[in-house]
Amino acid sequence: MEKSKVYFTSKITPESVVEIFEKLGVELKGNVAVKLHSGEKGNQNYIRPEFVKAIVDKVNGTVVECNTAYEGERNVTEKHKKLMDDHGWTKYFNVDIMDAEGPDLELDIPNGKTINKNYVGKNITNYDSMLVLSHFKGHPMGGYGGALKQLSIGCASAYGKAYIHGAGDPEALWTADHDKFLESMADAAESVVELFKGNIVYINVMCNMSVDCDCCAIAEDPCMNDIGVLASVDPIAIDQACIDFVYNSKDAGRDHLVERIQSRNGVHTIEAAAELEYGSRDYELINID
Repeated sequence: MEKSKVYFTSKITPESVVEIFEKLGVELKGNVAVKLHSGEKGNQNYIRPEFVKAIVDKVNGTVVECNTAYEGERNVTEKHKKLMDDHGWTKYFNVDIMDAEGPDLELDIPNGKTINKNYVGKNITNYDSMLVLSHFKGHPMGGYGGALKQLSIGCASAYGKAYIHGAGDPEALWTADHDKFLESMADAAESVVELFKGNIVYINVMCNMSVDCDCCAIAEDPCMNDIGVLASVDPIAIDQACIDFVYNSKDAGRDHLVERIQSRNGVHTIEAAAELEYGSRDYELINID
């Protein structure tokens, strides 16, 4: 079986993101959703709209987000829209809070390891293709955040986020079995991959790598130096490649991020996703520098 191709550049610029996207040789057709993280109010590490403007313009995309399942400035539509204004997203892009109005869209996951349905913002059906533009970093619960998290928690509605966190029980969003939560993310990610049927690509930006997510209003500062930008049509391969870059790094802050990933068993999400076979952990890294 041919290994998945993961392209890499050590240059982290708006232009390098466009260049690495072009290396994929994929045309995102029709209405293009660009799923990214808008950044919680107070967070200092999220990727700014100015950095992604070139790639969003390149694909003529709409920036899409969904409300959160926890308190903050993004848990209800009115506050989330204000934050999108405050963070500058609406200055440059059309923005769609996909679960701004119900009902949620229910996606089936026939072969799910833990959950068999996923609840996403219903506006996702307005798009023919998707660019998953992820800021790779640590995460307080998932261990790390990358493409698989953007596909799952990122595309889930507020209710859907609680459903995934609770491994099928929204009431247990903070108390569910941890590995079941990780498997639920892998399950949910598959349903979004299936929805777009190949009309989806992934870019991970390895910069500002804190142990904390962009969802944290109070986050640790980055602990590692920036590494680069990766692109693939395989969400499992691209996340595995990012993990490998961290693990193989000689950076002084590497151990702190690895501890966060390992203490949350973060790689289990990748393991579970690989067992569902919508991508592969085996990849060929192609350096375009």
